[in-house]
Amino acid sequence: MDEASMVGLMGRVTGTVGPGLVGEVIVRVRGGAEHFLAYAAIGTDRIERGTMVTVVEYLPPRTVYVSAMYGG
Repeated sequence: MDEASMVGLMGRVTGTVGPGLVGEVIVRVRGGAEHFLAYAAIGTDRIERGTMVTVVEYLPPRTVYVSAMYGG
């Protein structure tokens, strides 16, 4: 999976993302769903479990930077 194909995908937080935390998100890719380590795109944001997010950056093989989809 290349960076361009990951950016813009939607996911759901499965482990809180925030300052000082390595969170986790599940993203639908390659015909299934995969877990990725996650950091907030804005380093001061805290994104709680269950929040829908958008991938804004991908660092292979399993790390993404995300932003909450609905301002939350």
